[in-house]
Amino acid sequence: MKLVHQINLAFGIALVLVLAVTGIVIHYVLLDHLIGAQKEDLKAMSAEMTASLKKELIPMSGIAANEISLAVPVAPSYSGISAILTDNTGSIITVAPSSYEVKKMEPFAMAVTSTEAASVQKIRDGNDKNYITVDKVTPQGKLTLYTPMSKVRTIEQALLKQLLIIFGAAGFAMLLFSLFITKKLIKPLIRLRAELTKVKERRFADVTFIKAGGEIGSVAKSVYDMAGELNRFNHVQKQFFQNASHELKTPLMSISGYAEGIRDGVFEGESVRKGLDIIMNESARLKKLVTEMTLLAKLDSEEDVFKSEEVCLQDLLTETVERLNPLLVKKGITLHAEYGDMQMIMLRADRDKLLQAMLNVVSNAVRYARHHIYIHAEIREGQAAIRVSDDGPGIPEDLLPYLFHRFVKGKDGESGLGLAISRAIIERCGGLIQAGNARGGGAIISLQFPGIT
Repeated sequence: MKLVHQINLAFGIALVLVLAVTGIVIHYVLLDHLIGAQKEDLKAMSAEMTASLKKELIPMSGIAANEISLAVPVAPSYSGISAILTDNTGSIITVAPSSYEVKKMEPFAMAVTSTEAASVQKIRDGNDKNYITVDKVTPQGKLTLYTPMSKVRTIEQALLKQLLIIFGAAGFAMLLFSLFITKKLIKPLIRLRAELTKVKERRFADVTFIKAGGEIGSVAKSVYDMAGELNRFNHVQKQFFQNASHELKTPLMSISGYAEGIRDGVFEGESVRKGLDIIMNESARLKKLVTEMTLLAKLDSEEDVFKSEEVCLQDLLTETVERLNPLLVKKGITLHAEYGDMQMIMLRADRDKLLQAMLNVVSNAVRYARHHIYIHAEIREGQAAIRVSDDGPGIPEDLLPYLFHRFVKGKDGESGLGLAISRAIIERCGGLIQAGNARGGGAIISLQFPGIT
């Protein structure tokens, strides 16, 4: 069964149950209210009749109870209401209005049959559920007023029928409204299913955003964002293989060309040695490129490749500077390190890989700096912040958004994997790396880590 039908069926059943329970509750509440109102009317009438009976008080001494018959005054306005008058011993004196032919002063028991007397006695005792009764003490004994339940039930059923008609109309209107709402809610789901089918078929670029409200809108946005990420990832993967093939092809062509030239005797004497040197250099470059690609792939896919431990930030920066010192001397660049006493600041990271990330960042600054490189480290808002800047030409604005992508490199770049590896390592450490340009010129690479003090 389709979801739309399931929702409508569930809502219809719930609506019927609610209306049924509401109807039953209203039935009993309305019936109790009408019975209560009828009893109040009977009490008011019994008070009036008691006052009338006091005026017609007849001395009871010397007269047997079964020899007395009084006319109980029942007003015409109280149609459907009857009265029973009994003496102090419980014997019935009279009934009004009487359907029995009771002569004046003729005892009641002699005027009716035993069955009729028993019926009246049952009503007087309140044991007949077909009548509503109210008792009132009078000078002659006890006055019992009663009225048929059928009268109250007739009124109650008429009112209940009107209420049920109103409820039925309201329920039908609610059902139509629910159909409209359900259709409005289900329609985005149906469209969302079509977009998910596109994702399944790997047509990420064709996925469109489904406008909807509430949780469905949130899911639709998540699906759209996911499709965008998958599309970008797919594009990056294709670009990665294209760039990788290009980067691998260049050294392989050099190696192959010189190897064939040496084999065929094209190169002689010193040219052979130069050819072998080029083969060795290109082989080393190829090896480095493959190593970097393998490391980057492992950082993206393998969890156990990253060994987390506590690393002293100051020792890490000091070793980075010492490792690059020969290169700094060779290029005549001065490195200014300003990080004070950060001996107690610890980072949670893989020390060797984080050192490699720092070496990649600083060596990239060495490649483009003219005379100076600055490393500044501090604790900012509970996090360790490191800034590496240089006095070089800066990062081209069109390159800046893609600087940490794979095989993206500047004019004098090597493989284009160094900063991509640095980003992967730093993010695995729970850190953040960003790039920008200083106002006076030069590139700035900013790193941020959650510190452990």
